Amino acid sequence: MFLDFIDQVTSILNDAVSSAGFEADDMELGPSQHADLSSRIAFRLASVAKQSPKDVAEKIAGEIVIPKGSLVEKVEALGPYLNIWASRNFIEGTVLAIREQKEAFGGNFSEGRILLEHTSANPNGPLHVGHIRNSIIGDTLGRILKRAGYDVELHYYVNDMGRQIAIVSWALGHFEFDESSKPDHAIADVYIKANAELNAHPEKVAEIDKLMQLVEKGDAATIETFDKAVGLAVSGIKETLKKMNVAHDEFPKESGFIRSGDVSRIVEEIKATGRTEIDNGALVVDLKDYGFEKTLVIQRTDGTSLYTTRDLAYHEWKGERADRIIDVFGADHKLISGQLKATLNAIGKKEPEFVIFEFVSLPEGSMSTRSGKFISADELLDQIKTQAYKEVDKRRPEMPDDFKADVAEIVGIGAVRYDIIKVSPEKSTVFDWKEALDFEKQGGPFIQYSHARACSILQKAKDEGLWKPEEPINAALLVEDSEVSLIKKMAMFDNMLDQCAKDLRPHTFAIYARELADAFNQFYRFVSVLNAEDEQLRSSRIALVDCARTVLANTLDTLGLGAPESM
Repeated sequence: MFLDFIDQVTSILNDAVSSAGFEADDMELGPSQHADLSSRIAFRLASVAKQSPKDVAEKIAGEIVIPKGSLVEKVEALGPYLNIWASRNFIEGTVLAIREQKEAFGGNFSEGRILLEHTSANPNGPLHVGHIRNSIIGDTLGRILKRAGYDVELHYYVNDMGRQIAIVSWALGHFEFDESSKPDHAIADVYIKANAELNAHPEKVAEIDKLMQLVEKGDAATIETFDKAVGLAVSGIKETLKKMNVAHDEFPKESGFIRSGDVSRIVEEIKATGRTEIDNGALVVDLKDYGFEKTLVIQRTDGTSLYTTRDLAYHEWKGERADRIIDVFGADHKLISGQLKATLNAIGKKEPEFVIFEFVSLPEGSMSTRSGKFISADELLDQIKTQAYKEVDKRRPEMPDDFKADVAEIVGIGAVRYDIIKVSPEKSTVFDWKEALDFEKQGGPFIQYSHARACSILQKAKDEGLWKPEEPINAALLVEDSEVSLIKKMAMFDNMLDQCAKDLRPHTFAIYARELADAFNQFYRFVSVLNAEDEQLRSSRIALVDCARTVLANTLDTLGLGAPESM
């Protein structure tokens, strides 16, 4: 709804700017503390017109013509700014649109095909806490883009032929595999033992090198052992992702781009640019003109490709199948992602968009799968669920165990996802489960509780015969400040989706979710709903609670959080 408001504001301002004798193609709209929207256009036009921004703003304001039935109430100049307010048509139209569109409200305004890659952790063990930020950012972005209307395909790019996988494959032939353990955990166990063995006996590293050469040459027996190792790890990783409410559509493998000939082809394409040279026997790419002093190695001295080479082939493949390609990478990939983008540009291929995030850690410190010093995502999720159960039991001791267990799972996963996604990707963060599960703070449980509260109010209204959902209501009666604030916040749902889809900054949607929940609670705090004396007003306010429930549910789903009906 807010996007329609912006469109009408833009049209009105365009006409006024033209009538005032100016020209501009961007109205420079943004949020305002004094109105529903504000324009800074006068600042840009002032230098051209050789007038003060204040005079330009007043001149434009004098030319404003608002069509009848508009979503815009008024436009006024305040100093150099043009402040814009929404009309009652906007307020009442939002309520009716939510009631009519329900789960579809605020979405499906964009089109295009997007391939989004996230997580893609090496299959040499379970996901650990350091990985989950990638998974949650990527999954949330995918949900935002899908709800906005894009055709989104989510990829987990599987490293099935790198050195770490060669070590895992070698380990399966030298150490006992614990069939009773979750497979990714059992893989980590043999991987850690293998690294210890290789450190103790460096001469055995040649065996790893041999395996890598064999798999690149297409040796069937070696490929089979690599596939077995990768399959075991990935099966366990999928289980963990499912616990976090994360799903991928495809799991493309690196080896597929070797076998298809795509890697050989892209190496030749890069050579054709004249940028390659031999450095100590390796084939490297010179990217100095792109700002990279360090060359990019695309072929080892023994002729085998690197992860980067195969990644280039993968990105070329993706670029031919999508309008946008998006990668979620950790900060340790910052250099290589820049080199990847530059190389693709040099050969005229579509470049990816990157979301680079800093790492998440626990108060216990950093993690390393190689040395065995890590806390798995499984351990963290189990701990969170246990603590969430205690919180639910403390608040609802009278409820049966299955209720407590179900709510604990929904709230626990929601707490993890929200606490991770609420922080801007470029900021590092420490995940503290005590903070995440604090029901008194405005985190995931707070937003979920707001939805549950709305459900409870609606159920009580139905039980007391105070409301029939199918009956029309009079949205014109919703005039209290807290009612209007809630409606305006709900109306912004599509605008927040649009901003996040363009900027790839999902933390802003998490902030919106918290503000929406707060607006609903403020409304219920200051306005009598079920006890309103006027029957029409009561029905309208109950309908507003139902609208809030709908938009809260849509918001929670977009963030990958469950929407409990009772807590």
